[in-house]
Amino acid sequence: MTRFYAVLNVIAWAGFWAFGFLALTADPADSTQVLTAGLLAALGGGVGMFTYLRCARHCDATGYSSTYKRAPAQFDDAAN
Repeated sequence: MTRFYAVLNVIAWAGFWAFGFLALTADPADSTQVLTAGLLAALGGGVGMFTYLRCARHCDATGYSSTYKRAPAQFDDAAN
């Protein structure tokens, strides 16, 4: 399932950039084309963000991501 999310992530971000470019470069007089490309770009961005977060959560749970660097516990209250 993780591989599916990774592939879907790449496809969604590619759609976001492609349709975003089409929405920005379309003729402003043709509002249907601008709206359609803008909606598809928004859909690609939303799906891309969702799948990115799913992949990040999986990497965090399985240990693929790097560990967080935190200050020792004795310094936690020093900032307040």
